[in-house]
Amino acid sequence: MNFEINEQYIKDLKLALEEESALKVNELIEDIHPADIAEITKRLNLDEIKMFFDVVPGDLISETIAELEEDEREGLLHSLTPEQIAKKAIDYMESDDAADLIMELPLEKRAQVVKLIDDVKKASNIVDLLNYPEDSAGGLMAKELFKVDINWDVLDCVKELRKQAEHIETIHTVYVVDENNKLIGTVSLKSLILTSSSTKIEDVVNRDIISVKAYTESSEVAQIMEKYDLVVLPVVDDLGRLKGRITIDDVVDVIKEEAEKDYQLASGLSDTVESHDSMWQVTKARLPWLLVGMMGGMGSAKVLGVFDITKHPEMAVFIPLIAAMGGNVGVQSSAIVVQGIANNSLRGTIADRLLKETGVALVNGLACAAILLGLNLFLDYNPMVSITVSIALLSVIIFAAIFGTYFPLLLYRFKINPALATGPFITTTNDIFGLFLYFYIGKIIMG
Repeated sequence: MNFEINEQYIKDLKLALEEESALKVNELIEDIHPADIAEITKRLNLDEIKMFFDVVPGDLISETIAELEEDEREGLLHSLTPEQIAKKAIDYMESDDAADLIMELPLEKRAQVVKLIDDVKKASNIVDLLNYPEDSAGGLMAKELFKVDINWDVLDCVKELRKQAEHIETIHTVYVVDENNKLIGTVSLKSLILTSSSTKIEDVVNRDIISVKAYTESSEVAQIMEKYDLVVLPVVDDLGRLKGRITIDDVVDVIKEEAEKDYQLASGLSDTVESHDSMWQVTKARLPWLLVGMMGGMGSAKVLGVFDITKHPEMAVFIPLIAAMGGNVGVQSSAIVVQGIANNSLRGTIADRLLKETGVALVNGLACAAILLGLNLFLDYNPMVSITVSIALLSVIIFAAIFGTYFPLLLYRFKINPALATGPFITTTNDIFGLFLYFYIGKIIMG
């Protein structure tokens, strides 16, 4: 049910907090989704938030914290004591979410929080996860999972799963391991229910299983889960021993973050920025590409200075057209390549890709050039200028397509984010070379 936060509700909640009435507070938030409670906390001051976290159940607190934006969560965690974080949040979180939360704390506070975790095994799991890079499979995985020994029978497995279910909320998959914890495969709940209790797990195990190493990059993990349509993915070490599992919700977050980075890079931002970032952070992210654009503009001005167009000033009318078409074609070509690299769907060699894009550019260029020539002649432009502009447009479209295809592939080969190719760099480069081709062709045809 959708919950609407109004002023009267906030007043009632603030009054309950002021009276330190845990009963009233919990009545007011009863049956409210954690996402709505996260919105409510934004309307409370620091003292009210502390009181709120004191009286609200820990499971609800942990879910609420997970719903907050990163900057909001950072401010909240700063105001809470290590004991509140450990007892009201970490104790109710799965190990991967708990590790992510602890990573947002200052180093000194991290150690204090870990020491206050009552469950020694959980604390050990969290510390283990903190040792993995954030953008790796180990940094994404959770330690909580269901596993059984391949040497057991179905009855032993069911008994063991009942014990494990006391500490794990959701059954995604039941993994089968050997005596050395090496991942063998999976066994379905259906098999455990329908198979005779004396049947050995070895007889019902599914050995066809996909897994990733703990240090596999998160982007590769996302590609694997998308390719094989997986909801959960096991993580193993170099010896094939089961270390944890990654669920689809963690991967969705990775995909969103990567998309945001690529979008901002394509928009001319050198660093990831948020709306709440300081003026200096936003300036630092924008300025480099503004300088690139400015240098590109100076390059275009230099090209205009090299060629004398005083004899045919009407050629200046088509400068915006040439620049715009070159930029558009370059971005279209690079966007297709970048998308193919991102989802691992590019096929064939670089030569094949260039040949295909050149063919497409030739067809599109001929169509645009013919239409432009017809319009110019209809509008009674100088025939020689019309022919020059049409030939130049065809040349610019072909060049932009080739450059827009090859440049992101070149960046990818040198381990540079190819999304850079869809940003201001490629449009600026096409502007300069497009104008050069335009006036050079004009010089050849018209003198």
